[in-house]
Amino acid sequence: MTDESRYEAVRSRDARFDGVFFLGVRTTGIYCRPSCPALTPKQENVRYYPSAAAAQRAGFRACRRCRPDAVPGSAEWNVRADLVGRAMRMIGDGVVDREGVAGLARRLGYSARQVQRQLTTELGAGPVALARAQRAHTARVLLQTTSLTVTGIAFAAGFSSVRQFNETMREIYARTPSELRSAASRGGHGPRQVRERPVRRAGGPAQPGREADGLTASGVALRLAYRGPYAVREVFDFLQRRAVHGVEETAGGPGARTYRRTLRLPCGTGVVEVDEHHADDRTGGLPPGAPGETSGWLDCRLHLADLRDLTTAVQRVRQLFDLDADPYAVAERLGTDEVLGALVAQRPGVRSPGTADPHELAVRAVLGQQITVAAARTLAGRLVAAYGKPLPAPDGGLTHLFPEAEALAEAPLGELGMPERRRSTLRTVAAAVADGTVALHAGADRDETEQALLALPGIGPWTAGYMRMRALGDPDVFLAGDVGVRQGLALSGAGAARAGEWRPWRSYALHHLWHLAASGERRGA
Repeated sequence: MTDESRYEAVRSRDARFDGVFFLGVRTTGIYCRPSCPALTPKQENVRYYPSAAAAQRAGFRACRRCRPDAVPGSAEWNVRADLVGRAMRMIGDGVVDREGVAGLARRLGYSARQVQRQLTTELGAGPVALARAQRAHTARVLLQTTSLTVTGIAFAAGFSSVRQFNETMREIYARTPSELRSAASRGGHGPRQVRERPVRRAGGPAQPGREADGLTASGVALRLAYRGPYAVREVFDFLQRRAVHGVEETAGGPGARTYRRTLRLPCGTGVVEVDEHHADDRTGGLPPGAPGETSGWLDCRLHLADLRDLTTAVQRVRQLFDLDADPYAVAERLGTDEVLGALVAQRPGVRSPGTADPHELAVRAVLGQQITVAAARTLAGRLVAAYGKPLPAPDGGLTHLFPEAEALAEAPLGELGMPERRRSTLRTVAAAVADGTVALHAGADRDETEQALLALPGIGPWTAGYMRMRALGDPDVFLAGDVGVRQGLALSGAGAARAGEWRPWRSYALHHLWHLAASGERRGA
């Protein structure tokens, strides 16, 4: 984009570019998202930045009206497989907070200096500044949605000291933590507030980051933002059909469902709840991204054993629901195709759901080889009952964490009733994931991971591709041998060779074909 095209997006308050770039207003010292409803500044007073961290580094504070720190992440990081794209996915997963820049560089296979140089060149900020911006946003959410002490929030968000926390919040938001909390309680701009009696758990003194520090009974209430139209019903249908007993459940009827699942996180465990009902930004005073299409959010609640896991948990839920996708770019490519165009118009905002646990997805992909979705779901439920780690106490229908890869690597798996060859494949994959032969973390190299998977006995193109699409969040996977895809192609009148024209969004094309196969409605080419 040029500065002229960026300013045109700002003038039209185009939400399609929220998260793609940020604008700093020199006369006010604030930075905004392109769709900010405030009076459009003069062009000569605007500076553009590729990230919120870059704007903060330049001395701008976050706008209190449009909350630019809360926009969906750039879809560019889903598409890009280079160093910068992989680094951004890992920073989002909290790697810098847990392991520092050295740990990030080690996982990426580059020197810390090289990582710093690449990120600064492309994003205007290095890994420390990018992680700092993310910590500040996490802290603001905790201040406005929980009754945790300020000290507890500082450490839960990943800050090393209360002093660093206070200085950062004043610099980014031009308010102290106490002032941010007070503004929320008065109904100021910010996420929905939760005002309930704090929960105090018996069993010892509270520790920084622990739920016992004053988290409300309803957990941390969040609004998970997305851009453009969102096919929420199709996403919930997809997850409900695959929900594994004990680990996942869906309550309520169509249009008002709540999806719940357990989470294994770096510092502890958690339970997430996401509501099917979604709100568009116009109810919050923000304009739609384009005529007839809206941006908005899904309501979410997180119950965490350790609040230091909040950033990681949010990022993994976003990956599961594919909330950082760019439906405008997908529709621009697929919507003009003579085969897929009608499908895109019929189901705007179709997403390609990822996973909250890549290791779990790898096991479930093996279980799903050459059988139906319902049968794979039954096998996964047996696996959870036999080898999953029980929760301290059942939470509704949630009773276990999905079995760890280490536990399955040597397991007999006789409870599954599968052929020994398939059980051997499952053990092999679990062992490869456990010892790092197959890397499934947020910053994994997708090509290398796929090749490592294909080198394992019992793993073919469908299984490796399915893992690449969901566990690694690749938006450009096409499973030509999938039964549902073949049915969709037959109904559409297209051949598999046509899929090359759908790059780099073939994962979304695949979901459109799955929907077509499920409906059974034949369409002409």
